[in-house]
Amino acid sequence: MDNNILYEILAKNADQIEGSEGYWKFEINEIAFMCLTDQLHNRMRIIAPITEANDLTDTQLKKCMEANFHSTLDVRYAISDGILWTAFIHPLQELSENQVIDALSQIYSSVRTFGSTYSSGSLSFLTEEERKFRLN
Repeated sequence: MDNNILYEILAKNADQIEGSEGYWKFEINEIAFMCLTDQLHNRMRIIAPITEANDLTDTQLKKCMEANFHSTLDVRYAISDGILWTAFIHPLQELSENQVIDALSQIYSSVRTFGSTYSSGSLSFLTEEERKFRLN
């Protein structure tokens, strides 16, 4: 994977995209995304803002942390610059087209489910409480 191929994948899946090599803003179904790359250090991230970090309740913050362990799969809720984001971070060169497409889906889902199921898709690992319930 490199910036040219990544841009083509993002452009094919986005409703609109703008930016320059290694920094793109785009939208999918009214969700704002950004993609940042560093080819020299073989890193990339696709992120989407959710809300101001100061607006988070303690319960929401706790649910985000639990979701990072159980239900967000390859994306994570994270705070930076006063914003709660959902982020997919990966080495750039090793990234496949299918991983990019899956990351977009997971980010989209984790934004949409913030405040309810805090999930990046249909798969999740059971919490301790859910394991106890299933064993009984």
